[in-house]
Amino acid sequence: MKAATIKKYGKNVPLVVTKQPMPVVGEHDVLVEIRAASLNPIDFKIKEGKAKLLLSYKFPLILGNDFSGVVVQVGERAKTFKIGDEVYGRPRKTRIGTLAEFIAVHEDDIALKPRTLSFEEAASVPLVGLTTYQALSDILQLQQGQKILIHAGSGGVGTIAIQMAKRMGAFVATTASDKGYDLVKSMGADLIVNYRKENFEEKLAGYDAVFDTLGGAALEKSFRILKPGGQIVSISGMPNARFGREAELGWMKTAILSVVSRRITALEKKHRVKYHYLFMKPSGAQLKVLKEWIEEGRIKPVIDKVFRLEDAEQALHYLESGSAKGKVIVKIK
Repeated sequence: MKAATIKKYGKNVPLVVTKQPMPVVGEHDVLVEIRAASLNPIDFKIKEGKAKLLLSYKFPLILGNDFSGVVVQVGERAKTFKIGDEVYGRPRKTRIGTLAEFIAVHEDDIALKPRTLSFEEAASVPLVGLTTYQALSDILQLQQGQKILIHAGSGGVGTIAIQMAKRMGAFVATTASDKGYDLVKSMGADLIVNYRKENFEEKLAGYDAVFDTLGGAALEKSFRILKPGGQIVSISGMPNARFGREAELGWMKTAILSVVSRRITALEKKHRVKYHYLFMKPSGAQLKVLKEWIEEGRIKPVIDKVFRLEDAEQALHYLESGSAKGKVIVKIK
Protein backbone atom coordinates (compact mmCIF):
# COMPACT_ATOMS: atom_id res chain seq x y z
CA MET A 1 0.00 0.00 0.00
CA LYS A 2 1.02 3.64 -0.41
CA ALA A 3 1.81 5.61 2.73
CA ALA A 4 3.48 8.90 3.72
CA THR A 5 6.52 8.00 5.85
CA ILE A 6 9.61 9.41 7.53
CA LYS A 7 12.85 7.43 7.95
CA LYS A 8 14.02 9.25 11.11
CA TYR A 9 13.11 12.17 13.36
CA GLY A 10 13.96 15.71 12.29
CA LYS A 11 12.43 19.00 11.24
CA ASN A 12 14.01 18.82 7.79
CA VAL A 13 13.45 15.10 7.26
CA PRO A 14 11.19 14.71 4.19
CA LEU A 15 7.76 13.12 4.41
CA VAL A 16 7.82 10.74 1.45
CA VAL A 17 5.15 8.53 -0.11
CA THR A 18 6.51 4.97 -0.13
CA LYS A 19 5.26 1.41 -0.53
CA GLN A 20 4.61 -0.28 2.80
CA PRO A 21 3.34 -3.73 3.83
CA MET A 22 -0.38 -4.14 4.46
CA PRO A 23 -1.33 -3.84 8.15
CA VAL A 24 -1.70 -6.97 10.26
CA VAL A 25 -5.30 -7.34 11.43
CA GLY A 26 -5.66 -8.47 15.04
CA GLU A 27 -8.60 -10.46 16.34
CA HIS A 28 -10.32 -7.35 17.75
CA ASP A 29 -9.32 -5.10 14.82
CA VAL A 30 -11.00 -3.95 11.68
CA LEU A 31 -9.12 -3.15 8.50
CA VAL A 32 -10.18 0.20 7.06
CA GLU A 33 -9.60 1.45 3.54
CA ILE A 34 -8.86 5.09 4.31
CA ARG A 35 -10.63 7.72 2.27
CA ALA A 36 -9.31 10.82 4.05
CA ALA A 37 -7.05 11.77 6.96
CA SER A 38 -6.52 15.04 8.76
CA LEU A 39 -3.33 16.66 9.98
CA ASN A 40 -2.79 17.95 13.49
CA PRO A 41 0.05 19.69 15.36
CA ILE A 42 0.95 16.37 16.99
CA ASP A 43 2.01 15.16 13.52
CA PHE A 44 4.84 17.64 13.11
CA LYS A 45 5.77 17.28 16.78
CA ILE A 46 6.13 13.53 16.29
CA LYS A 47 8.05 14.09 13.04
CA GLU A 48 10.53 16.41 14.74
CA GLY A 49 11.01 14.04 17.69
CA LYS A 50 9.45 16.41 20.22
CA ALA A 51 7.17 13.69 21.59
CA LYS A 52 9.91 11.10 22.17
CA LEU A 53 9.60 11.32 25.96
CA LEU A 54 5.99 10.13 25.75
CA LEU A 55 5.91 8.20 22.47
CA SER A 56 8.40 5.84 20.85
CA TYR A 57 8.11 4.58 17.28
CA LYS A 58 10.01 2.40 14.83
CA PHE A 59 11.02 3.51 11.33
CA PRO A 60 9.92 3.89 8.64
CA LEU A 61 7.07 5.63 10.45
CA ILE A 62 3.73 6.35 8.81
CA LEU A 63 2.39 9.66 10.13
CA GLY A 64 -1.26 10.60 10.70
CA ASN A 65 -3.54 10.42 13.72
CA ASP A 66 -7.15 10.43 12.52
CA PHE A 67 -9.14 9.26 9.53
CA SER A 68 -12.36 8.23 7.87
CA GLY A 69 -12.92 5.29 5.57
CA VAL A 70 -14.68 2.00 4.83
CA VAL A 71 -14.32 -1.31 6.67
CA VAL A 72 -12.95 -3.98 4.31
CA GLN A 73 -12.02 -6.73 6.78
CA VAL A 74 -13.11 -7.69 10.30
CA GLY A 75 -11.00 -9.51 12.89
CA GLU A 76 -12.27 -12.89 14.01
CA ARG A 77 -13.38 -11.61 17.45
CA ALA A 78 -14.47 -8.10 16.40
CA LYS A 79 -18.24 -7.73 16.69
CA THR A 80 -19.09 -4.04 16.41
CA PHE A 81 -18.62 -3.40 12.68
CA LYS A 82 -19.17 -5.19 9.39
CA ILE A 83 -17.61 -4.97 5.95
CA GLY A 84 -18.89 -1.90 4.13
CA ASP A 85 -19.44 0.25 7.23
CA GLU A 86 -18.32 3.86 6.84
CA VAL A 87 -16.33 4.76 9.95
CA TYR A 88 -14.15 7.46 11.47
CA GLY A 89 -11.67 7.34 14.30
CA ARG A 90 -8.42 8.07 16.05
CA PRO A 91 -6.15 5.01 16.44
CA ARG A 92 -4.21 4.33 19.61
CA LYS A 93 -0.99 6.27 19.97
CA THR A 94 1.06 3.11 19.46
CA ARG A 95 -0.75 2.42 16.19
CA ILE A 96 -0.78 5.71 14.34
CA GLY A 97 -0.40 5.86 10.57
CA THR A 98 -3.47 7.29 8.86
CA LEU A 99 -1.58 8.84 5.94
CA ALA A 100 -1.91 5.51 4.16
CA GLU A 101 -4.31 3.57 2.00
CA PHE A 102 -5.20 1.14 4.81
CA ILE A 103 -5.03 0.93 8.59
CA ALA A 104 -5.81 -1.82 11.11
CA VAL A 105 -7.50 -0.30 14.15
CA HIS A 106 -9.06 -1.70 17.32
CA GLU A 107 -12.84 -1.73 17.09
CA ASP A 108 -13.16 0.22 20.36
CA ASP A 109 -11.37 3.23 18.85
CA ILE A 110 -13.77 3.99 16.00
CA ALA A 111 -17.42 4.77 15.36
CA LEU A 112 -19.78 4.96 12.42
CA LYS A 113 -19.18 8.10 10.39
CA PRO A 114 -21.74 10.89 10.81
CA ARG A 115 -24.26 10.48 8.00
CA THR A 116 -24.31 14.19 7.25
CA LEU A 117 -20.58 14.49 6.59
CA SER A 118 -18.37 13.69 3.62
CA PHE A 119 -15.31 11.52 4.22
CA GLU A 120 -13.14 14.66 4.19
CA GLU A 121 -15.34 16.39 6.77
CA ALA A 122 -15.53 13.28 8.95
CA ALA A 123 -11.75 12.85 8.92
CA SER A 124 -11.40 16.34 10.38
CA VAL A 125 -13.28 15.48 13.57
CA PRO A 126 -11.80 12.61 15.63
CA LEU A 127 -8.64 14.07 17.17
CA VAL A 128 -9.90 17.62 17.70
CA GLY A 129 -13.37 16.44 18.70
CA LEU A 130 -12.10 13.96 21.27
CA THR A 131 -9.50 16.42 22.55
CA THR A 132 -12.14 19.08 23.08
CA TYR A 133 -14.69 16.71 24.61
CA GLN A 134 -12.15 15.38 27.10
CA ALA A 135 -10.92 18.89 27.95
CA LEU A 136 -14.30 20.56 28.42
CA SER A 137 -16.41 17.68 29.69
CA ASP A 138 -14.12 15.17 31.37
CA ILE A 139 -11.55 17.53 32.95
CA LEU A 140 -13.08 21.01 33.26
CA GLN A 141 -16.66 19.74 33.62
CA LEU A 142 -17.71 23.07 32.13
CA GLN A 143 -21.02 24.33 33.49
CA GLN A 144 -23.68 26.65 32.12
CA GLY A 145 -22.84 30.29 32.80
CA GLN A 146 -19.12 29.73 33.38
CA LYS A 147 -16.58 31.80 31.47
CA ILE A 148 -13.86 30.15 29.39
CA LEU A 149 -11.05 31.46 27.21
CA ILE A 150 -10.28 29.28 24.19
CA HIS A 151 -6.99 30.19 22.54
CA ALA A 152 -6.61 30.26 18.73
CA GLY A 153 -10.32 30.04 18.02
CA SER A 154 -9.95 29.78 14.24
CA GLY A 155 -7.68 26.73 14.42
CA GLY A 156 -8.68 23.10 14.08
CA VAL A 157 -9.26 22.58 17.80
CA GLY A 158 -10.54 26.10 18.41
CA THR A 159 -13.40 25.95 15.92
CA ILE A 160 -14.78 22.78 17.52
CA ALA A 161 -14.07 23.96 21.07
CA ILE A 162 -16.03 27.20 20.66
CA GLN A 163 -19.06 25.32 19.38
CA MET A 164 -18.88 22.69 22.11
CA ALA A 165 -18.42 25.24 24.90
CA LYS A 166 -21.43 27.22 23.65
CA ARG A 167 -23.45 24.00 23.51
CA MET A 168 -22.58 23.51 27.20
CA GLY A 169 -23.90 26.98 28.01
CA ALA A 170 -20.60 28.76 28.67
CA PHE A 171 -19.58 32.34 27.91
CA VAL A 172 -16.75 31.98 25.40
CA ALA A 173 -13.87 34.35 24.79
CA THR A 174 -11.30 33.52 22.15
CA THR A 175 -8.20 34.93 20.48
CA ALA A 176 -8.06 35.48 16.73
CA SER A 177 -6.64 37.78 14.06
CA ASP A 178 -8.58 40.00 11.67
CA LYS A 179 -8.64 37.11 9.19
CA GLY A 180 -10.18 34.75 11.71
CA TYR A 181 -12.70 37.18 13.22
CA ASP A 182 -15.69 36.32 11.05
CA LEU A 183 -15.07 32.59 11.42
CA VAL A 184 -14.92 32.55 15.23
CA LYS A 185 -17.91 34.88 15.39
CA SER A 186 -19.89 32.45 13.24
CA MET A 187 -18.89 29.62 15.59
CA GLY A 188 -20.57 31.49 18.47
CA ALA A 189 -17.72 33.27 20.29
CA ASP A 190 -19.07 35.91 22.70
CA LEU A 191 -15.88 37.97 23.01
CA ILE A 192 -13.02 38.08 20.51
CA VAL A 193 -9.57 39.41 21.38
CA ASN A 194 -7.45 40.42 18.39
CA TYR A 195 -4.11 39.01 19.47
CA ARG A 196 -2.24 41.17 16.96
CA LYS A 197 -3.57 44.39 18.52
CA GLU A 198 -4.63 43.51 22.07
CA ASN A 199 -3.30 41.63 25.10
CA PHE A 200 -5.89 39.13 26.27
CA GLU A 201 -4.46 39.14 29.81
CA GLU A 202 -5.28 42.86 30.06
CA LYS A 203 -8.85 42.51 28.77
CA LEU A 204 -10.02 39.40 30.60
CA ALA A 205 -10.37 38.65 34.31
CA GLY A 206 -12.30 36.37 36.66
CA TYR A 207 -12.53 33.43 34.24
CA ASP A 208 -13.39 29.92 35.34
CA ALA A 209 -11.34 28.09 32.73
CA VAL A 210 -8.80 28.33 29.92
CA PHE A 211 -8.36 25.85 27.07
CA ASP A 212 -4.79 26.39 25.89
CA THR A 213 -3.75 25.25 22.42
CA LEU A 214 -0.62 27.41 22.11
CA GLY A 215 1.68 26.83 25.08
CA GLY A 216 4.61 29.15 25.77
CA ALA A 217 3.97 32.75 26.73
CA ALA A 218 0.24 32.52 25.97
CA LEU A 219 -0.12 29.69 28.48
CA GLU A 220 1.82 31.51 31.20
CA LYS A 221 -0.20 34.71 30.76
CA SER A 222 -3.42 32.68 30.95
CA PHE A 223 -2.92 32.07 34.67
CA ARG A 224 -3.52 35.80 35.27
CA ILE A 225 -7.09 35.81 33.97
CA LEU A 226 -8.37 32.97 36.16
CA LYS A 227 -10.19 33.40 39.42
CA PRO A 228 -8.96 31.36 42.41
CA GLY A 229 -10.03 27.77 41.93
CA GLY A 230 -10.02 28.13 38.14
CA GLN A 231 -8.54 25.55 35.80
CA ILE A 232 -6.33 25.42 32.72
CA VAL A 233 -6.25 22.51 30.30
CA SER A 234 -3.35 22.61 27.86
CA ILE A 235 -2.53 20.44 24.87
CA SER A 236 0.59 22.44 23.98
CA GLY A 237 2.19 23.20 27.33
CA MET A 238 4.57 21.08 29.35
CA PRO A 239 3.35 17.81 30.91
CA ASN A 240 3.68 17.98 34.69
CA ALA A 241 4.21 15.44 37.46
CA ARG A 242 0.44 15.05 37.94
CA PHE A 243 0.18 13.93 34.32
CA GLY A 244 3.09 11.55 34.80
CA ARG A 245 1.39 9.89 37.77
CA GLU A 246 -2.02 9.70 36.09
CA ALA A 247 -0.49 8.27 32.91
CA GLU A 248 1.59 5.81 34.95
CA LEU A 249 4.81 6.83 33.23
CA GLY A 250 6.98 5.55 36.06
CA TRP A 251 8.93 7.40 38.73
CA MET A 252 11.83 8.43 36.50
CA LYS A 253 9.79 10.09 33.76
CA THR A 254 7.46 11.59 36.37
CA ALA A 255 10.47 13.06 38.18
CA ILE A 256 11.77 14.53 34.90
CA LEU A 257 8.37 16.09 34.21
CA SER A 258 8.32 17.55 37.71
CA VAL A 259 11.60 19.33 36.99
CA VAL A 260 10.85 20.60 33.50
CA SER A 261 7.37 21.85 34.50
CA ARG A 262 8.45 23.64 37.69
CA ARG A 263 7.69 27.09 36.23
CA ILE A 264 4.11 26.04 35.45
CA THR A 265 3.78 24.50 38.92
CA ALA A 266 4.93 27.79 40.49
CA LEU A 267 2.29 29.72 38.52
CA GLU A 268 -0.32 27.17 39.53
CA LYS A 269 0.44 27.74 43.21
CA LYS A 270 0.79 31.52 42.91
CA HIS A 271 -2.63 31.99 41.31
CA ARG A 272 -4.32 29.18 43.30
CA VAL A 273 -5.55 27.40 40.17
CA LYS A 274 -5.17 23.92 38.73
CA TYR A 275 -3.18 23.05 35.61
CA HIS A 276 -3.90 19.93 33.54
CA TYR A 277 -1.89 18.62 30.60
CA LEU A 278 -4.14 16.68 28.23
CA PHE A 279 -2.90 13.80 26.10
CA MET A 280 -6.10 12.74 24.39
CA LYS A 281 -7.25 9.10 24.56
CA PRO A 282 -9.04 7.30 21.70
CA SER A 283 -12.68 6.54 22.41
CA GLY A 284 -15.23 5.06 20.06
CA ALA A 285 -17.91 5.73 22.68
CA GLN A 286 -17.18 9.47 22.70
CA LEU A 287 -17.05 9.50 18.89
CA LYS A 288 -20.62 8.17 18.97
CA VAL A 289 -21.64 11.18 21.09
CA LEU A 290 -19.93 13.55 18.64
CA LYS A 291 -21.66 11.76 15.76
CA GLU A 292 -25.05 12.47 17.33
CA TRP A 293 -24.22 16.13 17.95
CA ILE A 294 -23.03 16.54 14.37
CA GLU A 295 -26.10 14.88 12.89
CA GLU A 296 -28.30 17.12 15.06
CA GLY A 297 -26.47 20.17 13.70
CA ARG A 298 -25.09 21.22 17.08
CA ILE A 299 -21.47 21.23 15.94
CA LYS A 300 -19.93 21.25 12.48
CA PRO A 301 -16.38 20.75 11.24
CA VAL A 302 -14.47 23.53 9.52
CA ILE A 303 -12.06 22.62 6.70
CA ASP A 304 -9.40 24.95 5.36
CA LYS A 305 -7.70 22.97 2.56
CA VAL A 306 -7.65 19.48 1.10
CA PHE A 307 -4.40 18.00 -0.27
CA ARG A 308 -3.57 14.77 -2.12
CA LEU A 309 -1.55 12.04 -0.40
CA GLU A 310 1.33 12.82 -2.76
CA ASP A 311 1.32 16.37 -1.36
CA ALA A 312 1.26 15.34 2.31
CA GLU A 313 4.57 17.05 3.06
CA GLN A 314 3.27 20.31 1.59
CA ALA A 315 0.12 19.92 3.69
CA LEU A 316 2.18 19.43 6.85
CA HIS A 317 4.25 22.55 6.12
CA TYR A 318 1.03 24.50 5.55
CA LEU A 319 -0.36 23.39 8.90
CA GLU A 320 2.89 24.23 10.69
CA SER A 321 2.89 27.73 9.17
CA GLY A 322 -0.13 28.61 11.31
CA SER A 323 -2.10 29.93 8.34
CA ALA A 324 -4.88 27.34 8.43
CA LYS A 325 -8.37 28.39 9.50
CA GLY A 326 -9.94 25.08 10.41
CA LYS A 327 -8.58 21.65 9.52
CA VAL A 328 -6.07 20.55 6.89
CA ILE A 329 -7.14 17.34 5.14
CA VAL A 330 -5.26 14.74 3.09
CA LYS A 331 -7.48 12.91 0.64
CA ILE A 332 -6.31 9.32 0.31
CA LYS A 333 -8.87 7.93 -2.12
